Amino acid sequence: MNEVSDLGQSSRTYSLWRRLPDNLFGQVVFSAGMVARVPYFGTVLPIVREMRPGYCRVTAPKWFGVHNHLGTFHAIAACNLAEAAMGMAMEASTPTTHRWIPKAMHTRYLAPATTRLTAVAELSGPLDVDAITDGTDVVVAVEILDSHGTAVVRCDITTWVTRRH
Repeated sequence: MNEVSDLGQSSRTYSLWRRLPDNLFGQVVFSAGMVARVPYFGTVLPIVREMRPGYCRVTAPKWFGVHNHLGTFHAIAACNLAEAAMGMAMEASTPTTHRWIPKAMHTRYLAPATTRLTAVAELSGPLDVDAITDGTDVVVAVEILDSHGTAVVRCDITTWVTRRH
């Protein structure tokens, strides 16, 4: 993976993550800032647990605000969690010389989600920013696990990465 931190060009988001304490307090403060910037993420009460270039892990509790008519974690709420994890993985991976935007999401619902969830987002390969001139698709695989470790949702989120002009 491209270590953005080695380039000295980390996004403001990733720079903030690295400056906060590596504990629950830092995770909650960072996550509150993420929700302030992207309010819709707040519907799933996400907590960013781990973030580095090419990777992000985000948890969300099962609470009545994410329930569907069956009392399980709503499929679209799970997609929201997946997008939060993907977004933070891309923020950690994309230097300030580039920008990204989600372009497509392919989602597979594997099992009912009856517990809190953990979304793990990983880039499909190294982000070679030097090779990006006109823009390129970058696929981020997201696996969402219940508290027993069972995969309940898998997403492939395609982002469009371009150089800033």
